[in-house]
Amino acid sequence: MVNFADEALIEVRSGNGGNGCVSFRREKYIPHGGPNGGDGGKGGDVIFTVKRNLRTLTKLRHRHCFKAKNGGDGQGWNRYGADGEDCVIPVPPGTTIRDAETDEIIYDFGTDSDNEQFTFLAGGNGGWGNVHFKTSTNQAPRHANPGQKGETRFLKLELSIMADVGLVGFPNAGKSSLLTAFTNARPKIAPYPFTTIIPNLGVLRVDDESDIIIADIPGIIEGASEGLGLGDTFLKHITRTACLIFMIDCSDDNYLTSYKTLCNELASYSDELMEKPRIVLCNKIDVDGAFDRAVEVQKMIKEEEPETVVVPVSVMLGRGMKDAKQQIISLVNKMENKQDEEINEPEVNTSSSFMASRAYIDDEDENIQYPGSEQ
Repeated sequence: MVNFADEALIEVRSGNGGNGCVSFRREKYIPHGGPNGGDGGKGGDVIFTVKRNLRTLTKLRHRHCFKAKNGGDGQGWNRYGADGEDCVIPVPPGTTIRDAETDEIIYDFGTDSDNEQFTFLAGGNGGWGNVHFKTSTNQAPRHANPGQKGETRFLKLELSIMADVGLVGFPNAGKSSLLTAFTNARPKIAPYPFTTIIPNLGVLRVDDESDIIIADIPGIIEGASEGLGLGDTFLKHITRTACLIFMIDCSDDNYLTSYKTLCNELASYSDELMEKPRIVLCNKIDVDGAFDRAVEVQKMIKEEEPETVVVPVSVMLGRGMKDAKQQIISLVNKMENKQDEEINEPEVNTSSSFMASRAYIDDEDENIQYPGSEQ
């Protein structure tokens, strides 16, 4: 968990404006040259920008203060001071900027636009030189304006991973194995609970033109929404997903209550999570008696949620995986088509819909930084 950073507290400062200059033109044979003090330069701004190849806030966590450059002071001969260099802070898609003291949301980078920018703090304006204060009654002004001071703010940055599908399940249910089977991700896999302690992303290649991003979060236990186990630390990473995949371990004795327990934990964290469409995968049907248990779970869910697709699978042996993959692709495509219909209706506000906050990952981009990959 040390290498994965989804929160960061930082201090940002915009640059001070440069001071105006008091200067007079002094040349031979020109005894009354008049004022020629230049203006100070503008201080640098604090700008946040989205970078698609970033996936965590690790770089921000190791550097607490971000400061723009001050503007240069004005000089004689009407020379203006240089503008201060802006401080550009790159953040991954899905980053929310909050005020550290009030917890108020300042800006949410919940879009798929690469290089989207947000100017948070403007630098101070430069002060006027004495050339601006010359009048008919004051032809030799000996004062200039100082530059305006920049601003200082303390911010809390929170990251919610951008993905199409979120994997939900108890520890050791097979989520990481599913991610390995479907995508290019290689999370740690071992036969004990809490093998996954940081979120992992994988890209499921559909065809040459489209991908599906799958997020695997650490296993949920009963009471996670109240802080038990890894708590609700990582539950926020599935709030932006279009749909959910529930993984049920049918070799476990609690196979019948697992689905309801998971639903209760998600509902306790956020009612919006339970409104997302879902697929249920009954895993480990290769174990003796597990397939019959999977059929039992399938009947139970179908009685209460007829529209929820339940697929018995064995990730280890690959049984049912082709059907599961097709169901995932169909569900995501359904959500995309629904989003397209909403976009075509001008009266519908799509600002809060998932596809408006979707991030695209280029599988061929070698600079992509996956969670846990920092050195």
